[in-house]
Amino acid sequence: MDICDYLARRGGAARSGELQKAGFTRTRVARAVALGLLVRVRRGVYALPGETLVAGVLAAGGRLTCLSAAPVYRLWTLNEPSGLHLSRSHPTRMPGVVDHGRPKHPRHQWLPVLGLADVLLHALHCLPELEALVMVQSAVGAGDVALDFLYGRCQGRRNGRARSVLDLAIPRADSLLEVLANVHFARAGLRVRRHVFIPGVGEVDFLVEECLVVETDGSTHFEPKSIKRDQRRNNRSIIGGYLVLRYYYEDVIHRPEAMVAEVQAVLRVWRRPGNSGAGNLFA
Repeated sequence: MDICDYLARRGGAARSGELQKAGFTRTRVARAVALGLLVRVRRGVYALPGETLVAGVLAAGGRLTCLSAAPVYRLWTLNEPSGLHLSRSHPTRMPGVVDHGRPKHPRHQWLPVLGLADVLLHALHCLPELEALVMVQSAVGAGDVALDFLYGRCQGRRNGRARSVLDLAIPRADSLLEVLANVHFARAGLRVRRHVFIPGVGEVDFLVEECLVVETDGSTHFEPKSIKRDQRRNNRSIIGGYLVLRYYYEDVIHRPEAMVAEVQAVLRVWRRPGNSGAGNLFA
């Protein structure tokens, strides 16, 4: 195998010991460096030109974890990591590096990344509540880890905050917008059912207080076909006696208080005398 192909499959960088185990001699590595095919990042660490993330991790002597490992496992995130979240055998102060504990579970087979279990446990103890929640929710929803497993690793008084985040996870969320909207609605004291099937409409994201359909729409809903489909679903929902509100990324992520306030305002209108409930608007 070509040494460049080998590195490309491993995130763009590797330690010299790994290269030797793969059959690439020191002479061959040195020749690749001389030809400009590889860059010697530091002693014992080589990378493809321009590959900085994995090379930086190896140079720092660690493995990615927490928010920095989310892209490897395709986990939902709210924010880009500021700096590197690493697990290092011998941590020393380095600018832009957040050090986490040593791994307690199997690591990634070939990338310098901790296993999913440790990544999530580190996130639960490091990140703000909702940032940790969306990472856990995406892993649980994909079936990559069991919620009970994470609870089992978060026992004791020191893990109370982590358990409170796990308590917010739901059996199914099709997007991070759903899981976050569910948290905001629940904390507002709203009675909510998720993924409710309404005849003639189909499945809706939320049915609030049995009268208000709330949909949380991601970027795919901006496609022309999706816009027409959603408008027709709105029409059928209203004909069936329901009110409808739709919210987007900016609403759920950056304006949750305004979103909840609008939902509560609509419910107050619905509860006025003369409104007899869902399904009876056209009776």
